[in-house]
Amino acid sequence: QVRLVESGGGLVLPGGSLRLSCAASGVISRINGMGWFRQTPGKQRELVARITSEGVTDYADSVKGRFTISWDTAPMTMLLQMNNLKPEDAAVYYCHADIWGALSRNSYWGQGTQVTVSS
Repeated sequence: QVRLVESGGGLVLPGGSLRLSCAASGVISRINGMGWFRQTPGKQRELVARITSEGVTDYADSVKGRFTISWDTAPMTMLLQMNNLKPEDAAVYYCHADIWGALSRNSYWGQGTQVTVSS
């Protein structure tokens, strides 16, 4: 069983910063890639940023230059540094992982962490 544990959400002023962390645990042979998606009420979940096992990154246009996704030094842990946060960045942020377990490749989601940007 694979589990994704997120941390780092919270309330921040516009222009402020937050760092999200997502740690994978369980029976994992290989992490192909991880990423962050976000969702607000009434809207579809959207990609924020993703990173492959080789470190190739991809960002939504709305966060380019402000957000940075990276692998942490801790094993199987991915970070999202969010700078210059805007009110429109407020959402529930979900960690996603593409993982090879013992016998198969599957897609996993974290439980979500709330990011609120407000003065």
